[in-house]
Amino acid sequence: MTPAVPKGGSRRGPDEIRDAIDRFLGAAKKPVVFEPGEESIPLVPNNYALETKGNVLLLQAWDERRNLVRRISGISSESRGRLDLHFERFDKKFGTVSLVDEAQGQTSMRLRTARLGFREHFRRFLRRQFPSYRIAELSTEANLQDSLSPAYPRALLRDGASAWAAIGASSDCLQIDGVLSFGLIWLDHLRRRERKSVVRGLILLLPAGAEKTTCLRMGCLDASLAEFRVFAYTEDGFETSLDLSDYGNLDTRLERVQRPVPSVSDELLDFVRVLPGVEMVERGIGVLSLRVHGLEFARTAGDSLLYGLETNRVANASNLAEIKRLAEELARLRSTNSLERDSPLFLRGRELWLESQVRADLETIDASLLPTPLYEQAPTFAGGDRGIIDLLACDRSGRLAVLELKASEDIHLPLQALDYWMRVKWHLAREEFGPAGYFPGIQLRQEAPRIMLIAPALDFHPSNERILRYFSPAVPVERIGVGAGWQSNLQVMFRM
Repeated sequence: MTPAVPKGGSRRGPDEIRDAIDRFLGAAKKPVVFEPGEESIPLVPNNYALETKGNVLLLQAWDERRNLVRRISGISSESRGRLDLHFERFDKKFGTVSLVDEAQGQTSMRLRTARLGFREHFRRFLRRQFPSYRIAELSTEANLQDSLSPAYPRALLRDGASAWAAIGASSDCLQIDGVLSFGLIWLDHLRRRERKSVVRGLILLLPAGAEKTTCLRMGCLDASLAEFRVFAYTEDGFETSLDLSDYGNLDTRLERVQRPVPSVSDELLDFVRVLPGVEMVERGIGVLSLRVHGLEFARTAGDSLLYGLETNRVANASNLAEIKRLAEELARLRSTNSLERDSPLFLRGRELWLESQVRADLETIDASLLPTPLYEQAPTFAGGDRGIIDLLACDRSGRLAVLELKASEDIHLPLQALDYWMRVKWHLAREEFGPAGYFPGIQLRQEAPRIMLIAPALDFHPSNERILRYFSPAVPVERIGVGAGWQSNLQVMFRM
């Protein structure tokens, strides 16, 4: 039985929680564990242990005077230099234990000082631009229950029964584009809380030069549900009201589809592709990718076959036994029957594993979708590692479908999906897919593509629905939750 999770905590399995702890400890220079009101215990080699027992993760730490043992049930919050964990007491109540990197203490203090400084800038901006409104609330405190981040100052403006939600992003914010997710959550929170006021809409303050992504996203929101106003500021304090209609050009390109051609490596490829557990995926750029549950271990490159996980080596006939052992080891470890579920190769690339399951059984996701062709992130755009899988499919009527896959909670999933959808729609409107070799023989409809958000049913962030509420009706979105056993058997638990 999966342990309960207190309100505000993450619904992650013990393996994911352990992976998060390992990442934190691997990056921390001076990690300690502590509980409110207790002394901290330094975490050094040989004085702590993590152990998975069934669906429970045990965290144990000790020093000369104390021995701390906690049944970790969830992650409360993650931030730079800190990881807050929920643990379950024997009385079925919950407590919080925190991992902190004391080496970042000074960094955290500087960060808090910078946030407080920008909060005052934000206060002055609101007074200048909205002089008839009173600042009824202004905060940079975290609100875990409502998923509100301390990284963005937020405010409530009030003039009688009229009100506005407001939020801002500083120029040194680690994720400026995340401001809209939290802004919509804040707007929705105030509308539910302030029953006697009419919260007209959302005001955003963004650093000049970093506003484009947010403005493009806001153009896809429902203007009948809320008013949206955006301002940009410069370092010298100059503020400008932005016109959302000025943001129409997208940083997007559509690479021409390249089909794999016969090469001298085909004999090696034929040997590898039939190994048990190996799947072969055409990447649309003339490359064949060989994977085990989504994790690539070999691929074609011109006339060569490259293999390896961390580094690539050119394969030849003398390497076949080594490649076979690599594929077999991956198939053994990346299996739901694996006895080594804490292995990095089992835990690695959960989104890739989910992608392989969706590829293998696309009709379970939606029976109207054609199982082939299926393209990986086409079109492409500048965005770095977005942490989600973008797939482009087509249904039997010729309508495009954007599939966004995420194997763990992500508060920004709806807006990241919107980024990709906008680019697909852009190229579709210009009728560029056919000439570039996509969906050969299919007459694509000009109707707006569908968005399908696909994730384990228990791993949709609770705030995703609140954000989607403000999407324009012209952006058709469906949330598809798959069962907890998706790694072995893909089943749809709900469609919303």
